Amino acid sequence: MKIKAVAMSSLTLLMLSPLAAQARDLGDDMDALAANYSAVMKTDDPATLQHALNGMHDAALDARNGTPPKLKGQPADSAQMKDFRQGITDLIGQIEQAQALAQKGDIKQAKAVAAQFKQTEKVNHAKFR
Repeated sequence: MKIKAVAMSSLTLLMLSPLAAQARDLGDDMDALAANYSAVMKTDDPATLQHALNGMHDAALDARNGTPPKLKGQPADSAQMKDFRQGITDLIGQIEQAQALAQKGDIKQAKAVAAQFKQTEKVNHAKFR
């Protein structure tokens, strides 16, 4: 009986660990976006480019669920929170556009789209940082 309880507890923890690993702080997501953006802009290797864009995509998806410090205490359905999430959604769309180009092997164009990420960052940091 005791062994079954330990086994069930271990199994439960094992199943929940990927979920815990995915839930990051908004600051961590922003750091991941910045690091991967740097990799995107520095590489000409298709595999490295795709890997970095995938990292950006994952971080942006997670960031969309966060709340910037400037908006702490705001209701989730407030206009400012909706605007924050829309800014992240816009970035996700740009990342997906760059991913599609990278998958086709058009590295130059993928990097041109990625260069637009900086303008999205600038606009949204002015509002929410």
